[in-house]
Amino acid sequence: MDTRIALIGIIVEDIKATDNLNSILHEYGEYIIGRMGLPYREKGMCIISVVIDATNDTISSLSGKLGMIEGINVKTMYSKTGK
Repeated sequence: MDTRIALIGIIVEDIKATDNLNSILHEYGEYIIGRMGLPYREKGMCIISVVIDATNDTISSLSGKLGMIEGINVKTMYSKTGK
């Protein structure tokens, strides 16, 4: 099965949403290559980047679940080809 690399950018505007966010990321942990989170205390938000290597369906599923969390904005960027 072909996989792709994707970068998921997450902006957490409601810190109360982080428990749900972390729970979903834990579900997909086997696909996550790396994760970096930056707290922006002055603005009361966090910026998180997640790099994932998975099938298109898995990446879309993760992005969709994250996007449904209130207080979180998500954008996903895909590599051009699967390898």
